[in-house]
Amino acid sequence: MAAAGPDPLFGLRNNFYIGAYQAAINNSDVPNLSQDDAVERDTLVYRSYIALGSYQLVINEIDASAPTPLQAVKLLALYLANPDNKETAIAGLHELLGDPAIGSNPILRLIAGIVFTHEQDYNEALKHTNAGGTMELHALNVQILIKMHRSDYAEKQLRIMQQVDEDHTLTQLANAWLNLAVGGSKIQEAYLIFQDFSEKYQMTSLILNGKAVCCMHMGNFDEAETLLLEALNKDAKDPETLANLIVCSLHLGKPSARYLNQLKLSHPDHTLVKRAASAEESFDRAVQTVA
Repeated sequence: MAAAGPDPLFGLRNNFYIGAYQAAINNSDVPNLSQDDAVERDTLVYRSYIALGSYQLVINEIDASAPTPLQAVKLLALYLANPDNKETAIAGLHELLGDPAIGSNPILRLIAGIVFTHEQDYNEALKHTNAGGTMELHALNVQILIKMHRSDYAEKQLRIMQQVDEDHTLTQLANAWLNLAVGGSKIQEAYLIFQDFSEKYQMTSLILNGKAVCCMHMGNFDEAETLLLEALNKDAKDPETLANLIVCSLHLGKPSARYLNQLKLSHPDHTLVKRAASAEESFDRAVQTVA
């Protein structure tokens, strides 16, 4: 593809992709943007606020006159802010997606994919993301297909990304995710991708968790714990950090109850919390049958 001059949003986008959300917000004042670039900038800034848990700010600031991509981002904030909002947010998404004039908007399709992935309705998510069109949509497809245990299809999406831009941050991330899913000798390749990120960019929870998961796969739980505690220092409520610390602590024979309690309080819908609750219920039932 021919280069169309420097990308004014490259730095902002990259910060968002690696999980440097506050840096993305702090460096969002980019001059002389076209109207489309300004809308994309705003979507990235508001998605960064969402990633930091500032849902209400996003809901309050995006009004009814905002463009379609921002309306979609507002619905994502609404969806994540409170379990009671989920049905309203999903109904709002369906309404936007059903409008022929705007239904194919890539940001709208991306947000739909994110929401339905949260709902674990992967077929519905793919219905909106599968056509691709942007690197983020392809990267989300890789994530969804890995969750569906279809690494073969995920690899096809990765190949498309590599043809567009092999060095793109999202291509590298998608490659690392796929390597982790495939396992075996691919784990080392995933580790090297996250290691490269940690040398090139500021260290974020996303990069630290990536390295830590690779370490756990390779049996290096002490190194994984060090990385995860560094991530916890950056964000004490990050659900992936807490979940990974629970797993890591169990392997090291260390207490994990506090991390689980933190995860229950901050992210009660997390898969690990639900699994723990299910295990506790099964144990209680077993005790009652014996008693």
